[in-house]
Amino acid sequence: MTLPTPELHTARLRLRPFTDDDAAGLYALHSDAHVLRYWDSPPWTDPAHAQRFLTTCRAIEAEGRGARVAVDRVSDGSFIGWCGLTSWNPEFRSASLGYVFDADSWGNGYATETARAVLTWAFDTLDLNRVQAETDTRNVASAGVLEKLGFVREGTLREDCVVNGDVSDSWVFGLLRREWHPVAAQ
Repeated sequence: MTLPTPELHTARLRLRPFTDDDAAGLYALHSDAHVLRYWDSPPWTDPAHAQRFLTTCRAIEAEGRGARVAVDRVSDGSFIGWCGLTSWNPEFRSASLGYVFDADSWGNGYATETARAVLTWAFDTLDLNRVQAETDTRNVASAGVLEKLGFVREGTLREDCVVNGDVSDSWVFGLLRREWHPVAAQ
């Protein structure tokens, strides 16, 4: 079963399916060591990795495992990041949320605005009961985004990531349908 990637709009952002034209922006985003300092894999060093990412996006959609959207700022049309739901399980009505934004867009509420739109789609269209997210325990800004959206920190995965020899812990967050208040979360 396929899961068509949605096109969603917010006041300041356009969330859309990826195209091949996004490869350069994806490479710039994922090759920035500062942006990925809390990510679970090292920065990209080969531009071909962007094409593999786009292939993976199409595969998870075609296989019905999730959807990832590119995020463009409406004011200038620039690509600023992406957000996605993966590990979609229609039987359990669950999925995992993830996102990455370029450093220039941090602190403007774009991650919260994007995730709110994706979560609204997920709960309304996919009829999810639970969305999970994980963040490195050092990534206080991302934890703040999740808490603003109503996620509850449920636990810590100790030493669950080793990237470039750096061992880190992750927090697990969960958001249940009955706790989701998209209007109140604004």
